[in-house]
Amino acid sequence: MFTGEYNHTLDSKGRLIVPQKLREQLGSVVKVTRGLDDCLYMFTMDDWAEFELKLRQLPFMQKGARRFQRFFAAGATDCELDKQGRILLPAPLREFACLDKEVVLAGMLNRVELWSKEKWTANNAFDNMDEIAAMMAELGITM
Repeated sequence: MFTGEYNHTLDSKGRLIVPQKLREQLGSVVKVTRGLDDCLYMFTMDDWAEFELKLRQLPFMQKGARRFQRFFAAGATDCELDKQGRILLPAPLREFACLDKEVVLAGMLNRVELWSKEKWTANNAFDNMDEIAAMMAELGITM
């Protein structure tokens, strides 16, 4: 399970240091793809396989299902961690998430989200959590 928030920087070649705590859980190769909310998702290979199975089960004849599959699968790439614990993020993925220099890695239970610092700050102010908590309670999520 991935948790925590980590701030790192991309180097000039597009490499990102993955924090040690996350590396221990991720393994030596990870799957990175486009994510919702203009971030990237990083999965262990096992968690990606589970997600991929769900994508495969979507009804091929529904346009929305095909677009959903395409969004995640076409952008997905294997990234190998080097000896320094870095991954090379492909340029199209960096461009999609507007990753330039400062990157926030956010543990999200079954995945790690990669955000530009600017977008993380703008999208995660957590200022309306009372409203969100009420919606979650309607879904049966309580503490």
